[in-house]
This record gives sequence, C-alpha cells and structure tokens, in this order.
Amino acid sequence: MRKLPPLNAVRTFEAAARHVSFTNAAEELHVTHGAVSRQVALLEDWFGVKLFRRAPSQLSLTDAGQIYFREVTAILDRLALASMDMQQHVAPAVLRVNAPPTFTMRWLLGRISSFQRKRPDVELRLTTSLGPVNANDLGSDVAIRGEQPAMPGWQSIHFMTELIAPVCHVELLEQGQLRTPADLTNHTLITYLTEPYDWKQWLLSAGGEMSSNQRKLRFEQMYFALQATQERMGVGLYPLFLVIDELVDKRLCVPFGSLGIRKRSYSALFRDDVKDWSAIADFCAWLTEAGRETEQVTKAWAQSMGWKF
Repeated sequence: MRKLPPLNAVRTFEAAARHVSFTNAAEELHVTHGAVSRQVALLEDWFGVKLFRRAPSQLSLTDAGQIYFREVTAILDRLALASMDMQQHVAPAVLRVNAPPTFTMRWLLGRISSFQRKRPDVELRLTTSLGPVNANDLGSDVAIRGEQPAMPGWQSIHFMTELIAPVCHVELLEQGQLRTPADLTNHTLITYLTEPYDWKQWLLSAGGEMSSNQRKLRFEQMYFALQATQERMGVGLYPLFLVIDELVDKRLCVPFGSLGIRKRSYSALFRDDVKDWSAIADFCAWLTEAGRETEQVTKAWAQSMGWKF
C-alpha cells in the first residue's frame, strides 16, 4: 500500500516553491494566503522537516525543500501530460440536434461555432426535418421547433420570439405598386409547406382578403421560397430574423411595415430521461443567449423603421 502525503498539500507546496511566494501561489490556486500557509505547514508536519525558511520579508526553500520541489515538479508535469493524453482518448459527449432546414442553414450554422468553443468536448450531430416532433422520437437529444405543442415526457425551453411579416425585394416597393395589402392582387404570393401562417390568414389580420385569381408560387421548403423572393419573383411571409441581414442592407424590405405583424415562439425540446444533462443544459443556455442577441438586432432594425408594437 502506497504511503502518500496529503496531495492537496503537495500541490500547494509546489506552487509556493515555484513562485517562492505564498501570496502568488494563493492567486494561482484561487485560495487565501493563510490557506497556502496551512497546507505547507501540514506537509512539513507530515515529513517532520522544514521545507521553507520564513523571514519577515523573505521566503526561501530549505535544502530539503529544494530536493522535494525538483521531484514533485517532475511528477506533477508527468501527471498533467498523462491526463492530457487520456482526455484525447476519451470519447466526446455526443449531442444530436434536429432543427428545420432553413433555420439550420440561415441561423444555426452561422452561430454554432461559438457553442463549440464553449464546449469543445461535445460532438454536435445536426440533422434537419420539417415535421413536428414525435413524442416517441429517439433520434435526437434536442429538437428545435416553432410553436411545438407540449408532449408528455419532454421539456421545452423558449429561446426566441420571431416576428413574421410579408417580405419582398426592394425593387418591387420602389416600382410604387405595393403600398397597401390590396396591391398584392397584382403580385405573386410565394408560399411554402412549413409556412407558419398562410396568406389568407395574414390578409384577414391586415384587413384584406384573398383574391380568387391570386397568382401563387409554391415551394416545399422556405429556403427555396426565400431564394425566389430575392430574385424578385414575388412576396413571401417570413420570420424577420432569417432575413435580417438583407433587411439591414436594404436588399429586401417589409412593404407594409408593422401592419399585420405576427409573433411565434421558438423552443428547444428534450426528453426528461436524458443521459447527458450537462451538454443539453449548456446548449439550451447558449441558444437562449444567441436568441436574445438576434431579438435585439431585429428590434433595433424595427425601431429604426419607426415600428411600434
């Protein structure tokens, strides 16, 4: 059986000997000067020999202290290297995140590196899908959805509120033919399968109605609908945070301002019986922070446009 000295005292002694200062050792170890002094005294009592010479204005190692310092430093260096090597061989925690395709491409991917810097030990595996989360789904640890109903056995954390409004290329507005919702009868309405609110709903909320001969262009995914909008092919209903860069740069615009603005909540969902809670908790905390920043950017732009809501 190994007869080892108090290991915390050994670590404290090594720091104090390296700095030749109890004060500097205390700063490195984030403890008090008195705590360092007590740990060194404990080690000296264990050995029955003095390791430091203490004078009112000077601290120095005894001969025994110098010998022990050389040995302990080499041992702690080897321990640190062995620990670093072991970390490289330990399998990283895996966090499987599922989110809508356009949300992933236009928002998540541009920000995810900041989470990876916070948790380099977590291996992220991103997948995309369009449908609602199934309560029995075991294919993801975290699912990101807009307005997902509560499910038994799952928790939900709100991380962002999106604003949804009609969006078009600025040239359509500059042509002077898009001043009121009634003018939409002269334009193509772009739609997509995952549209949170359809044009009929939006027109009713804005005091209008859908024309019986309204032109429409329909896509499966929002990503392609957005591309069509950028190509001046029509007007689409989109979450503003996904096009905020284009709005700020004045490539796209919101032709009717805050009229008929709709709000929807984005949430992160995860099962109650998760194994690695720390990775999920850190990811959700990061999502909340990133969502708050996005809300602030969108709000600042809206205020610059004179919106009040």
